[in-house]
Amino acid sequence: MLSNLFPTLKTACLPSPPDILQIMSQILSIVIPAYNEERTIHRILDKVKAVELIGGFKKELIITNDCSRDDTEGAIHRYMEANPGLNIRYLRHEVNQGKGAALHTGIQHASGDYIIIQDADLEYDPNEYNILLKPILDGFADVVFGSRFMGGRPHRILFFWHSIGNKFLTNLSNMFTNLNLTDMETCYKMFRADMLKGLPLREKRFGFEPEVTAKISRVPNVRIYEVGISYYGRTYAEGKKIGAVDGFRAIYCILKYNLWAK
Repeated sequence: MLSNLFPTLKTACLPSPPDILQIMSQILSIVIPAYNEERTIHRILDKVKAVELIGGFKKELIITNDCSRDDTEGAIHRYMEANPGLNIRYLRHEVNQGKGAALHTGIQHASGDYIIIQDADLEYDPNEYNILLKPILDGFADVVFGSRFMGGRPHRILFFWHSIGNKFLTNLSNMFTNLNLTDMETCYKMFRADMLKGLPLREKRFGFEPEVTAKISRVPNVRIYEVGISYYGRTYAEGKKIGAVDGFRAIYCILKYNLWAK
């Protein structure tokens, strides 16, 4: 009698294969702020489209057009029409508010289990999403930073003073957060969605990076990892937007959201 009962118990306790796939299937929301990226937006979207995510993850693209002055909006609409099978949500600011504000809008509308930031230019390679996903899938991380300054991946050689400034800002941030990051200013940051959405983010321009780093570091029991990524930087002639003023703002934000917030 007991031998007849065991198969029934096994069938009742274990989910069927479709249920297992449903449990494992998660969504990565890729939040893309766009400002005057008419010439390159289709190229980065092609790269995102081509990525096959590990661990059964599906992709959700959230694009926020921060009131571009060129035809970024038309380029996005044309791309969406040509790729109806790609899960894209398009959002638009009626007034230019800055990269941070575009990220806030995208994060607010993201429905995935995890969120990654992706600039609309071609400086970062979406093929490396899986590098950031691996510590999460292995059960080690809640947040993963992609560092341009560790590992043996390609790194375009450009501006000396930018690299000095980046290291200074990262070290200053680390002093207050007690993290040992090598690249606080990196675009590639992957977050558990509930943790990121729970942060009261306010910075509307490039202050987003030090603010989100300061605030995520104070989430109880958060597990932050860092992995090496490649970097294909742009010159100002090619469309790079960040400048010296943004560097001074970053210093202010590090102090504001670390020292003065306590």
